Amino acid sequence: MSILTRQRADHERLDRLMARARETLDSPDEREHARALRALARLVFTHAFAEEAVLFPAARRVLPEGDPLTLRIESDHQEVDDVVSDLDGSARSEPGHVELMERAFAVLDHDVRTEEDELLARLQQLMSPRRLRLLGWTWELVRRISPTRPHPVVSRRPPGQTLSALPLTVLDRGRDNLQRLDELTGHRFGSRLAPLDRALAAAAGAVERWPVMRRGERAQTSRP
Repeated sequence: MSILTRQRADHERLDRLMARARETLDSPDEREHARALRALARLVFTHAFAEEAVLFPAARRVLPEGDPLTLRIESDHQEVDDVVSDLDGSARSEPGHVELMERAFAVLDHDVRTEEDELLARLQQLMSPRRLRLLGWTWELVRRISPTRPHPVVSRRPPGQTLSALPLTVLDRGRDNLQRLDELTGHRFGSRLAPLDRALAAAAGAVERWPVMRRGERAQTSRP
């Protein structure tokens, strides 16, 4: 269960979730499309956060070209954060929603190709199977306790990226639980849960703008 196997399994799941999101564009229930996008977001952002915390620092230590290569991938991650933040604020029926979704999917496709064809291929050449397995276990552990939503302002590199993990994970997963509760109860309490969801979202926005969360940021991925 090396980092290579785990990453490729996630990339295959990403393809399936993007296809599902496209299929639900024609669903009579708009909430089905929203659920598909949320499932995709949970995969994308936990995957990317764990990469930035575990995989990319390891690549920078091992690969001579590690810094510019990971910076290119981090730039893709930043663009996905920006686009999905806009996508979260739009409904399926609104003008521009499909265009935003397809733009996010195009960047994700490019990100996958860069990781598989360049980053993972180079790590396979230079790291032993044992080190690749250890990296895979560490990445999986971090992914399970990572934020699940876009946070465009947070640094994509430690220490800011690492410091943001705990508060943003708690707030994001709290919002996820509210949405699950709303779905399990047939959306009967949506009007009561919405203010709490907005409060958690506002708290996450405040946390990611703490100056300490910007430490380690590179100019190429910095957002005001």
